[in-house]
Amino acid sequence: MTKEFNLEEKDRIIEMAWEDRTPFEAIEYQFAINESEVIELMRTELKPSSFRLWRKRVNSGVSQKHLRKRNPEIERFRCSRQRTISHNKISKR
Repeated sequence: MTKEFNLEEKDRIIEMAWEDRTPFEAIEYQFAINESEVIELMRTELKPSSFRLWRKRVNSGVSQKHLRKRNPEIERFRCSRQRTISHNKISKR
């Protein structure tokens, strides 16, 4: 992986990768890393058993990590009730 992340950024990427409804495109939009780089980060940061569990979950039909698997009517990356995030910081309302 070419880009270096601090601890908070790595933590947020891992959190987003574990969430079923957060597509890889949202991670790429926010952190400028593609799916293969997310997989590489997960491989280095997680225990081997946790990584295998995550990969199995992402590759199964349960996860909607790819926009092509999602309902085509959904065009947003976040819930309408979610607080606004800008540059990985939660904005005040």
